Amino acid sequence: MTELSAGDLSAFIARDSKGSGRLELLVRGASCAGCMGKIERGVAALPGVAASRFNLTTGKLTVTLAPGQGDPAAVQRAVEAMGYGASLFDPARALQAEDKVGRELALALGVAAFGAGNVMMFTVPAWAGLFGQELSPATRQVMYWLAAIVATPCALFAGMTFFRSAWASLRRGKANMDVPISIGVLLTLAVSFSETLQHGAHAYFDAAVTLLFLLLIGRYLDHRLKSAARGAARDLLALQAPVAMRLDEAGREHGVPVGEVEVGDLLAVAAGDRIPVDALVESGASDLDNALISGETATVAASPGVAVQAGALNLSGRLVLRAVARSEDSAVAAIARLMEAGAQARGAYVRLADKAAALYVPVVHTVAAATFLGGWALGLGPREALLRAAAVLIVTCPCALGLAVPAVQVAASGRLFRRGVLVKSGAALERLAEVDHVVFDKTGVLTEGRPRLLSDIPAVITAAAPLARASRHPLARALAERAGEGPVAEDVVEVAGQGVEGLINGRRARLGRAEFVGVEPSPSGESELWFGFEGETKVRLTFFDPVRADAARAVSALRQLGLTVEILSGDVAGPVARVAKAAGITQWRAGLTPFDKSAAVTLLQGTGRKVLMIGDGLNDAAALALAHASMAPGSALDASQNAADLVFLNGELSAAPLAIRIARAARSRALENFGFSALYNAVAAPAAVLGLINPFVAAIAMSGSSMVVMLNALRMTWAGRDRA
Repeated sequence: MTELSAGDLSAFIARDSKGSGRLELLVRGASCAGCMGKIERGVAALPGVAASRFNLTTGKLTVTLAPGQGDPAAVQRAVEAMGYGASLFDPARALQAEDKVGRELALALGVAAFGAGNVMMFTVPAWAGLFGQELSPATRQVMYWLAAIVATPCALFAGMTFFRSAWASLRRGKANMDVPISIGVLLTLAVSFSETLQHGAHAYFDAAVTLLFLLLIGRYLDHRLKSAARGAARDLLALQAPVAMRLDEAGREHGVPVGEVEVGDLLAVAAGDRIPVDALVESGASDLDNALISGETATVAASPGVAVQAGALNLSGRLVLRAVARSEDSAVAAIARLMEAGAQARGAYVRLADKAAALYVPVVHTVAAATFLGGWALGLGPREALLRAAAVLIVTCPCALGLAVPAVQVAASGRLFRRGVLVKSGAALERLAEVDHVVFDKTGVLTEGRPRLLSDIPAVITAAAPLARASRHPLARALAERAGEGPVAEDVVEVAGQGVEGLINGRRARLGRAEFVGVEPSPSGESELWFGFEGETKVRLTFFDPVRADAARAVSALRQLGLTVEILSGDVAGPVARVAKAAGITQWRAGLTPFDKSAAVTLLQGTGRKVLMIGDGLNDAAALALAHASMAPGSALDASQNAADLVFLNGELSAAPLAIRIARAARSRALENFGFSALYNAVAAPAAVLGLINPFVAAIAMSGSSMVVMLNALRMTWAGRDRA
């Protein structure tokens, strides 16, 4: 991969309106939580660096530079000084690098498997002497030399993954986790050769190659898990159209890579193609399948003036669009970034594992050195003391600790993604596992969010339609749908939870709640909107919104999980009471403003409740952000989706109990992994220091611990059936 000069890197810094710069580098050679923490801390300590975030899954290091400050070349040098490769981030090259790493690991694993299997043919007879079938010294010597011939080249080839990483780190005066592993393997080979040359009774060629075989199994599985996580976001982005048909001034179509589309470009989209970028329809009419974006299976009509999103499938007619965003700013790219952000955020368990991993290298080197020097000083021969030190280095490898939480969270997030739930962070899963009270918004969450207009007053509908077309509120959309195509009001201002105000043919008008337009609310309790021009009589429009088919089943499932359930709605009392009864919810509050909802959530949490907020509207965004954990449907507004911890794309409320159940299972798996790692080290490390286990047994024990943690995490994938 081509390395870039400082000048090249400066050219690739993206600046925002405030002057802050963003630099993205591809970092090679980082493989564990310890590497991630070291890179982030090292880069964040540089002058002019405001923030540093490394995604171990994608290998992308995102560095935020303070306005007018920061040296990108210094960032690259700092990463390289830590022992890692760094170059400009390119998704295509990152994918190539990922594939190359996978192939190298697979080849190394195959060679190690070959070596481990064949070296046993020669060492098992020698070890059989432990059971009273002692070989003659001459025969044992031959067996050890044959084992050396097989094991040494296999160990040196299979171990290159660790040796390269360790050497790159040591060359810069640092030590990563691969250093003690490399020292342990090379030390074991050296001691084994020494034993064989001196006609000793024990050699450990089998230990060296078996250790690498088992280590590579764990590392290859880790690579596959990360690839699966990357694949989810990549599969999503792959659904974007790779090529856009741009129209020139003469109306001719030219195919261009979607990444070259600029805001304002005119684009042609034929029936059967996907929308390449977020855009407005200039001409043409068609039906769109938005399942990729919102999870809704119903088709949506597209006509002039309608906003369309990247990834939507154009079903029936040719459309001419005006691009309003670049490909990297599209709705699909935003969802992919949500998933990437989820992989970066860390919860309390991950931070605990990071701290433990940071202590590993100095502690294990100190213990190994003390074992060698102490054992020698207490009368052990240098050979025995060296073997014990090697066993300490091998047996205390913290791979299990480093994998304990990330492996579980990746497996849990992948399982939820397959059920249509995007998890924005591992920390969100931890918080979700703790919730004990669920707060629902009504419209669009417990109901379908597609209310139907009951009133039939054509003149009023036509007059109010320009304001309704300017709003995304479900009631306004129902009104606009009934009115059909037409003009949009000017100078429109939407007040969250209240309504929308604007100019219609130069006259100021309002559409929204009764209080918003200046009248008393109707006592009938139906969903309603009021409309009227300034200074004129206000007219009431009523709506009906069906309850979701799975609402009662989801609420029942939440109660079975031990949770209490409540509705906080901005709607009037009548519809809220009807929905609450249909869903089986006894506790509800109606007529709440966004501030009321936020205050209610804050009050609940002040009493010690752990609140899960599920909402979709602009008036829910603040409560979503304040809640202990939050969820939003895929049809929710961008602000609500950004504020929520999880987004369920399929629109099914059963996603809530499912996510909670999986989050609780993930917490149990993570705690089990922590407990196992602590128990393993508490037993294995003293045993190695006391000489109770040799390097061969240490290799099996250490690698076995990583396998146990990985398999325990994979139970998240295999365990049980998802029940709603």
